[in-house]
Amino acid sequence: MTRPFSGRFHPLLASLVLMAWAGAPRAAEQPAPADVSVWITTADHTRALAPSAPARFAGQASARPQIVIDDTQRFQEIVGFGASLTDSSAWLIQHTLDARQRDALLKELFGREGNGLGLSFSRLTIGASDFSRHHYSLNDTPDGTPDPDLKHFSIDQNRGDVIPVARAMLAINPQLKIMASPWSAPGWMKDSNSLIQGRLLPQYYDAFSRYLLRYVDAYAAEGIPIFALTVQNEPDYEPKDYPGMRLNAPARARLIGDHLGPMIARRGSGPLIFDWDHNWDKPEEPMGVLSDPVAGNYVDAVAWHCYGGDVAAQSPVHDAFPDKDAYMTECSGGDWEPVRSGGLPLQMKNIIIRSMRHWARGALFWNLALDENNGPYAGGCHTCRGVVTIDSRTGEITRTDEYYALAHASRFVRPGAHRIASSGPTDDLDNVAFRNADDGSLVLLVSNSAIQPRRFSVAHGERRFAYTLPARSVATFVWRSDATQHD
Repeated sequence: MTRPFSGRFHPLLASLVLMAWAGAPRAAEQPAPADVSVWITTADHTRALAPSAPARFAGQASARPQIVIDDTQRFQEIVGFGASLTDSSAWLIQHTLDARQRDALLKELFGREGNGLGLSFSRLTIGASDFSRHHYSLNDTPDGTPDPDLKHFSIDQNRGDVIPVARAMLAINPQLKIMASPWSAPGWMKDSNSLIQGRLLPQYYDAFSRYLLRYVDAYAAEGIPIFALTVQNEPDYEPKDYPGMRLNAPARARLIGDHLGPMIARRGSGPLIFDWDHNWDKPEEPMGVLSDPVAGNYVDAVAWHCYGGDVAAQSPVHDAFPDKDAYMTECSGGDWEPVRSGGLPLQMKNIIIRSMRHWARGALFWNLALDENNGPYAGGCHTCRGVVTIDSRTGEITRTDEYYALAHASRFVRPGAHRIASSGPTDDLDNVAFRNADDGSLVLLVSNSAIQPRRFSVAHGERRFAYTLPARSVATFVWRSDATQHD
């Protein structure tokens, strides 16, 4: 990754209250027809996905500001929320946790029963990233000898961690969509003759395209279908101490338009191609590929990262190419500004709420799990954190801000939901609303970044309710739509 943000139930029993406040989330409950169920997490986690007193619909609710919900206006269909199963995350889950701990954690993250978050979107790295224990590609050769026939291709490096953990994730949630991104082509394909820095040589565009599809087929044979590919993680950045590769828009257009795209079209079974996989600050890069008369036909979506620019950059690209989807595919939590001071409300606002308001169909944080030292890593970011922290000595799990941002969305907004119209943002309150396809329930996510409580009202048709959120908190509101009766 590049540098972070540049500008990187109410309770029935007292014991349930204690569980909720300690960060042990409870299963989502269907609200009564006249009620709005509410779950809240505060920035200090003293309330952690805690079921709170329900809101009551009334004829009038005069609190300002007012969030107006219009579920007749529907936008993108949601694929889901999640995080990347990096090599480091997979190694920790597979080798630090015992079988009972591992099963419990994966069910909590990917399951929907009990206290499950139901994460339904994830990302794998094709070869090593900075969050691997060492650097490698899937086609390393003796002495860096070129191997355009890919005779040395192997996924054996992943058999001890990534493959078994990914299989376990899919066993828990068969709906899980997995995308994959390379951090570098094999060194022999590059002008640097190294995994670190350099550019892909044009004579290896065909071999690199076959390399990516060999990965897709090898993983499919292991029971891990790959939903989508990007051709390069952060193609406008050459890191100095971990795998990376510069691949600008004209190069990506030729790689996709003349090689990878036609290969996938001949297969007739995917995967999808996402372009860019980098920051908001250079929307001209994906625009350059999408406007290519050949390559643009093969690209299905634009993938975005959060470490530079503003999330609003997603909308002009979508407006110019409305048939192309958007996804937020990487953002890390960590110990830097503004993440340190912004905390949970900032993560919720930028990566969940605003990315969805700007057309994202899915949102991913970076590492699913890291240890107490923010590792293991092999270069790159030393201050990044995972969605969960696994103590490498005890296996104890700590849930981070990113966990709760994901939980507030993924537990309640299910795959197939549509974003619906909602007014805002106003002042320190940000929101986004959804309608679930399976039962017609409405879900409103609200982030309060203010240092004081904020009262507001919500209007949905002729119904109104008012609520006060604690300072620096996030909330999920769920209610049944009147329209459910007529679907």
